[in-house]
Amino acid sequence: MTDKIKSRAIRAWTMYDWANSAFATTVMAAILPNYFSMYIATDAALTLWGYTVAIGSLIAAVISPVLGAIADFRGSKKTFMAFFIALGVISTALMFFVDTPGDWLLCSILYILGTIGFAGSLVFYDALLPHIANEDEIDEVSSRGYAMGYIGGGILLLINVAMIFVGPGILLPNMDGDEAVKLMMRLSLSSVAIWWTVFSIPIFRHVKEPQRKIEKGEEKMNVVTVGFKRFFTSLKDISKFRDLFLYLLTFFVYSNGIGTIITMAVAFGSDLGFGSTILIGTLLMVQFVAAPFAILFGKISKKLGVKKSIYLSLFVYTLIAVIGYGMSKEWHFILLGFAVATVQGGSQALSRSLMGSLMPKSKSAEFFGFFSVSEKFNTVIGPILFSVINQVTGNSRLAIISLVVFFIGGILLLSKVNIERGIKVAKAEDALMVSVK
Repeated sequence: MTDKIKSRAIRAWTMYDWANSAFATTVMAAILPNYFSMYIATDAALTLWGYTVAIGSLIAAVISPVLGAIADFRGSKKTFMAFFIALGVISTALMFFVDTPGDWLLCSILYILGTIGFAGSLVFYDALLPHIANEDEIDEVSSRGYAMGYIGGGILLLINVAMIFVGPGILLPNMDGDEAVKLMMRLSLSSVAIWWTVFSIPIFRHVKEPQRKIEKGEEKMNVVTVGFKRFFTSLKDISKFRDLFLYLLTFFVYSNGIGTIITMAVAFGSDLGFGSTILIGTLLMVQFVAAPFAILFGKISKKLGVKKSIYLSLFVYTLIAVIGYGMSKEWHFILLGFAVATVQGGSQALSRSLMGSLMPKSKSAEFFGFFSVSEKFNTVIGPILFSVINQVTGNSRLAIISLVVFFIGGILLLSKVNIERGIKVAKAEDALMVSVK
């Protein structure tokens, strides 16, 4: 691969972060949670939203490892990725038709399907990372991807915010104000489908499907059989890939805290009585502040090492959860939002690149499927814990401070991961695989 082709492939790969992050910002974090609580499920909205998020993430997590193993075996990561993008795009476009309180179930179903499409596409997108980036540049490439995601998601969210807060007066002056805002929120949700589709094109044009590699004896096996075989073999090989699986457990623990903050922040702020302008404006600020900090963490990891860099981000998250317990004013929310922005992109980017370094390249989709299990369960266990504590105690402050356990647990577990040993094992596994067309 020439330097020019490689550079184009890396740019195209990072552009998919730009594409899919529109779903993460507008649908998952900002507009839909607000729309859901204001117009669709006004009663018990916080609890219902927590369970909806958890169900979508649970389904995505369960199917990811087997699908990843099948994609590795068939050499069809991009085909699987295209299917899940289509599922996410169609589900998101249909959110325009969610219009009345009686549509809360339809809204939940479309969100769940959209989440499956979003999460499923990321399994195969992430799996391409070790194939386009060298070992010494994987942290920086992953960080560039997250930076692109924050900027892209932020730009569309800025457009959506303008549509919601300015659009009604300019475009719909004769419509009832509340109805005009509702229409603009629905159009904002549907705009994600267009954005996601258009900016997904480069990765399919410029990133090649990685060379297919299989184990000896798999040549004539049924694709589904191989998928399940590899899945169960990987589970049996936990001792062989002990550092990889220990890191998966570590990531599972600390990402529960991160994922819950991302998905429940707007609902938590709304529960405290903060206005929509502050909530959405803070998320918009987070998008643009997080981009340079994501790149900064890629550079910090070269000096401190990836492990110490992740420690730093988890320490900051611990402080955020503790301070969040006493949050009472809207400016507190803005300040904590800024603090989240400084570590959110970096922690996610370095988690992804560390995973890419610890896994065999020949089984990247399979092991990123396991990574997806850990990643998607961060919006299963965390939101459920958050919702249960809020439901039982009636105090969302206790729910937010409970997240401290995930960050402290993550720090303790990460200290046990031997990164150098894990990379050595991954390379040895790749040497056993056979290249096929």
